[in-house]
Amino acid sequence: MNTMKLASSKSRELLSINSLPSSIQFISPLQHLKATLSGADNPTETTATLREFPRKSKYISHESAINLMRREKNPEHALEIFYKVSNQKGFHHNNSTYAIILHKLAQCKKYQSLDAVLHQMTYETCKFHEGIFLNLMKHFSKSSMHEKVLEMFSSILPIVRSKPSLKAISTCLNLLVDANQIDLARIFLVSIRKDFHLEPNTCIFNILVKYHCKKGDLESAFEVVKEMEKSNMSCPNLITYSTLIDGLCGSGRLEEAIDLFEEMVSKHQILPDALTYNVLINGFCRGGKPDRARKIMDFMKKNGCNPNVFNYSSLMNGFCKDGRLEEAKEIFDEMKGAGLRPDTVIYTTLINSLCRGGRTDEAIELLKEMKEKECRADEVTFNVILGGLCREYRYYEALNMLEKLPNDGVYLNKASYRIVLNFLCREGELGKAVELLILMMHRGFLPHFGTSNELLVSLCKAGKVNDAATLLFGLVEMGFKPEPLTWSMLIDSICRERKLLPAFQLLDKLLMENL
Repeated sequence: MNTMKLASSKSRELLSINSLPSSIQFISPLQHLKATLSGADNPTETTATLREFPRKSKYISHESAINLMRREKNPEHALEIFYKVSNQKGFHHNNSTYAIILHKLAQCKKYQSLDAVLHQMTYETCKFHEGIFLNLMKHFSKSSMHEKVLEMFSSILPIVRSKPSLKAISTCLNLLVDANQIDLARIFLVSIRKDFHLEPNTCIFNILVKYHCKKGDLESAFEVVKEMEKSNMSCPNLITYSTLIDGLCGSGRLEEAIDLFEEMVSKHQILPDALTYNVLINGFCRGGKPDRARKIMDFMKKNGCNPNVFNYSSLMNGFCKDGRLEEAKEIFDEMKGAGLRPDTVIYTTLINSLCRGGRTDEAIELLKEMKEKECRADEVTFNVILGGLCREYRYYEALNMLEKLPNDGVYLNKASYRIVLNFLCREGELGKAVELLILMMHRGFLPHFGTSNELLVSLCKAGKVNDAATLLFGLVEMGFKPEPLTWSMLIDSICRERKLLPAFQLLDKLLMENL
């Protein structure tokens, strides 16, 4: 009976909500055993997670702990749960509970606590799987912490207690190569050859091909392919050839790329997919040969590979860059006729070419079509239209668009206003420029430093001193500091008009802002 009372008391102590502090400190594994909760204030807010601890249950299982930690948005509270459940008699964390807390800490960028948990894992007796570390490597790669990617790979052997698999090696190498961390990739390659003596598989060979192509060392990439052909564990595949073809196109060696493509198909009987074709289409379009790119797409269709949105987009972009708008529009219409839906980037590409070609009205019609097709135009699309209107001296329409678009739920960025403001200043439309500048400031956008100075000087030269002074007051409030020449010209203009009070007010304002 006494034993049962003690167990019940222990359970209540473990799962008590009222004992939790209002602001739970982030407890590291090294500090946890020394941490005390005595003397803390009553909680002002109890998280849903902590309320969900089963009050009558004497034991929280691994599955329940995982669910609680997964649902907890606050990483500090998730870590608190992690340690609380470990206080249960007979409970030992396993691979799954460690995986979820590490994922949570990495996701929330709590790296110090993550390192502490990893350190604790070295003393655990349970079996860990390397998948935990593959997940962490991907987290660190996304956060551009590439040295930590290598560190996670190095942690596999001491914690998992087995050599990293080929999958772990290929994952680490691929993350480094994709991030263009060529030096780190080289260090990694040297270390795995020295430490593990593993025979590379096709995946690792393909990453090495990509590695050399990114460096621009195509000869070494072809040497890797020769090694692949000699190996018993690998042989070149579609990814290998697509990577080489892309490398050749990127180096301007287009004819060699076509020769390799034909060799892949005829000699090795490897059928290309839409991605491989897109490499060639892109290569010839970048090389200023959209007609050759179109022939590649025709060949693609004849051989039973239907072009996708990316193929059409690449080809259309090639004709746009070559200034051949009619052919670009034909490709665009052909894509729609094939049942493919153009996205925002494709629409914006064609809209930009039309605006650059002085055909802004056609571009605006495409903008209307986007709305009808429920393809949302972004700020880049609208900036292209604004630029087109200004180049055709239709600044009233541009100003009207700037005025109305935010009310229609369209987000405009700083560049949207600057495009029109720069044009107005250049064309001497000072009154409209002042109106636009005031609208910008009202919406929280600080104008470009150079444009603001230029406008203030232009206003002074035009004798619009009051407008210049009013404008400068507003700009200074937003942190703007005029150039000495601008300030000197403005003060000189004010003094010549015998308006000393505004001059003193401006001086006081600038002095206050600089203090």
